[in-house]
Formats: sequence, C-alpha cells, structure tokens
Amino acid sequence: MSTAVDQQQLSDWTDAFARDGHICLSQFLAGDALEELQDNLARYIRDVVPGLPATHAFYENREDPATLKQMQYMQDEDSFFAELIRRDCFVDVAKSFLGENVITQGAEYFNKPAGLGKATPPHQDGYYFCLVPNKAVTFWIALDNIDEENGCLRYVTGSHNGGVRPHGASQILGFSQGVQDWGPDDEARETKYILQPGDVLVHHSLTIHRADANTSNRSRRAMGLVYFAESAQVDPTLQQNYKDSLTNQHAGMGIATT
Repeated sequence: MSTAVDQQQLSDWTDAFARDGHICLSQFLAGDALEELQDNLARYIRDVVPGLPATHAFYENREDPATLKQMQYMQDEDSFFAELIRRDCFVDVAKSFLGENVITQGAEYFNKPAGLGKATPPHQDGYYFCLVPNKAVTFWIALDNIDEENGCLRYVTGSHNGGVRPHGASQILGFSQGVQDWGPDDEARETKYILQPGDVLVHHSLTIHRADANTSNRSRRAMGLVYFAESAQVDPTLQQNYKDSLTNQHAGMGIATT
C-alpha cells in the first residue's frame, strides 16, 4: 500500500488499536512497494553499512557481516528511507492511532540471524523514547515469514494503559533495557503474531512486547518506522538516565559510543 487508506477501515483499525495497544495490518505493504523496500534494504546493507559507526549497526558477531542484527538512524543516512517514513500510508495511520499530528522519528532494521538471533527482552519502546506524554507508535514491517521458531513478536494486550513499567539493564545489544517486573500475568495476556512478508504490526510506545530467540535456519528480518505524537516532548532527565545506562552497557561490550 502506498496511497491513503480507506477511512472506514482506518476507523475500525483505530478502535482496535485503542483497545489492545497493537494491531496487525495484513499485507499493508505488498507487491511493488514491498519489492522496492527489499531492494533498497539490500542496497543499503551492501553500500552504506560498511561505513557506519558501531552505534548505528549492531552484529551478533561483528567479525561476520552475515550476523547483522540491527540498524538505526537509517533515515539520516539514505534518501529512500527518509522518504519511506514520510509516506502518507504510514503517517495517516499514525495520526489516527495517536489522535493528533505526528513527527517522523526514525527508520530502523531488526534481524534475528538464523540460529544466532537472541531473545528480545520484554520492554516498552516508551522507556527508550523518554517522552512526556508517552505517545508514539512503531510500525513493524515483516520482511520474512515469521513464526514461533524464528522469533515472532508477542504483545501484552492492554499494557499500553498501564504507564511505563520499571526497566533495568538487559545486557542485550540493541535492546539494552527490559521490564523488571514482567511475570505470569503479563504472559497470560500475550498475543503472538505469525506473519508473512508485507504484514505490518503497529504498537503503542507503552505496549509491552518481546520475542524469543531464532532457533531456525531462517532469518527474521523487519523494518521499524517510529512516529512521535506532536504533543510529546523528550524529558531530559529520563533521557540522560537512559543514555548513562546505555553507555555503561556498551562500554562493558567494548563498543564506543562516540
């Protein structure tokens, strides 16, 4: 999809998102649009990634390019991804889900390499965003067939209504913070998503989510597009606390932050 969405469908999606804090938009990006994204991602990995700083591209094993697991700030490095995040089909949905105008924030890449991808700890994106009010959405675009074996996403339904939960250092590269008090009650409310390439998950910044390790012989690739509500402002104190924790963890992993 690369044009404006049907308004009745958008209204139905918005109601479901408000209730659950997450939603799957089946084949939202398909056909030529999906092929265009796949082609430009391959180009970016081939031509741009080798020159990126260590804090913009993370690997399971930095000596092995095939283990690329996460990339950040892609909209700042490449015109295609700067344009992708501004497309009406994403912006219109983000505005409807948050109930106000939005600010495009970031384009990111996530992968769990075959047999190597580690589990993603339960977390809220909002802890990383440090916003007041904490209003943002992430679009998670599946680029592979994704199931339980290679690490599907699991959302705690309704958790976006509970505010920011306590987080602590996870020692997991790319996901440095995890919910400290996550437990059986959260697990009982989880919804898992089995996806095909072009399916798009959208979740609120306060929705708790996680993913298991990739134990398969297949990759588990996805693009993430992030939008902040126009009313949301970064809290400097919260942001500094997060940066301090991140710097300490990166130092322990031998990664320079500058």
